[in-house]
Amino acid sequence: MRRRLERYFEFERLQTNWKTEFLAGATTFVTMAYIVFVNPSVLREAHMPFKAVVAATCLCAAFGSILMGVLARYPIALAPGMGLNAYFTYTVVKGMGIPWETALGAVFLSGAAFMILTLLGIRQLVVEAIPTELFAAVAAGIGLFIAMIGLRNAGIIAASPETLVTIGNLRDKNTVLAVFGLLVTAVLLAWGVRAAVLLGILLTTLAGALSGLVSWSPETYRFSDIAATAGKLDVRAASHLGLLEVVFVFLFVDFFDNVGTLVGVGKKAGLFDEANRIPRIRRILLSDAAATIFGSLAGTSTVVSYIESATGVVAGGRSGVTAIVTGLLFILTLFVAPLVGAVPAAATAPALIVVGSLMMSHIGEIRWSDPAVAIPAFLTLVTIPLTFSIANGLAFGFTAYALLRLLRGRFRETHWLVYVLAALFIARFVYLGRD
Repeated sequence: MRRRLERYFEFERLQTNWKTEFLAGATTFVTMAYIVFVNPSVLREAHMPFKAVVAATCLCAAFGSILMGVLARYPIALAPGMGLNAYFTYTVVKGMGIPWETALGAVFLSGAAFMILTLLGIRQLVVEAIPTELFAAVAAGIGLFIAMIGLRNAGIIAASPETLVTIGNLRDKNTVLAVFGLLVTAVLLAWGVRAAVLLGILLTTLAGALSGLVSWSPETYRFSDIAATAGKLDVRAASHLGLLEVVFVFLFVDFFDNVGTLVGVGKKAGLFDEANRIPRIRRILLSDAAATIFGSLAGTSTVVSYIESATGVVAGGRSGVTAIVTGLLFILTLFVAPLVGAVPAAATAPALIVVGSLMMSHIGEIRWSDPAVAIPAFLTLVTIPLTFSIANGLAFGFTAYALLRLLRGRFRETHWLVYVLAALFIARFVYLGRD
């Protein structure tokens, strides 16, 4: 049985083993476990029951990650997405005055649209149409993005009304703890320790506990808590013409954030084949669509692929076993949620910074000598972190690439879908730029 599983997950070809995959899955889990409490905290502002959303978050992350591991066999974990949960709460529910049940219905419809587009092969066409020159830029841009998140969570950088961003308060105890964690993780990596990221998180948490910076309130979370949100979605109300824009935003942002994450993790894990394509991509996209539908039924906002999966890849994860382990740990979280909540942001922030730095290696793959490639790549690279959106980075890169190809007289050398997407991106920018 063990050998059959190893053949199914292609351990020999991927040069991996059970120990490495389990360690990688645990690393991914610890890095993204913050979502167990952050997502319910955001959705609580939409008047959703906190405990129910905790249970829904754990269950959806487990379902999506395990499905991805078993069906697609990739080390990509899923969970309710940051950004989309904020849009769900602050724009849809609070801003538009729409009940959270109706908003969940909109999430369901976007997931169903994902599924249809995937089955028709349209999503695969979009991924395959992405110019190879932009793959490396997206991966490096995501590296900057998650490093920026890590630096912010660590308190090393902070917002500034004069300069947009500035140095944080380096005397703050939590910032000092994060800097300690960054140093520990970096030293472990320099020594070639395979579990450097996970050990860095655990050692930083331990140091935080010893210095009195770790606090948590024991509380029991049960699977039965999910009854307050499960099946409460209102699809009929969400299908009204006036809410199609909401459905489209869920669809649009998740679609391109997912593509960006897929490219970023895929480049780091070496998932692309000789033709620069990702095998079994249809299964990846189907897993993502199914997870979003499942999430709306359980009672949470859109479920997406997590860029934090890159931490597991750095730890050696290469097969679907990594994602399965992450999913199983999310199930266990329902019983040990207070312990997971004890891991402070100062402990996970260094992991994001380190992984971000490692992903910058892809910059060398960009042909900087060709302006028609370099400029779109640069725009992709910088707009992902500066706009806090993978989707925006892809939009700028696609649009610039298509326009330069067109104006340079190299129209026929580029996939026709690139021009279609560029036109859609331009329309999106025009719409978002209206007063």
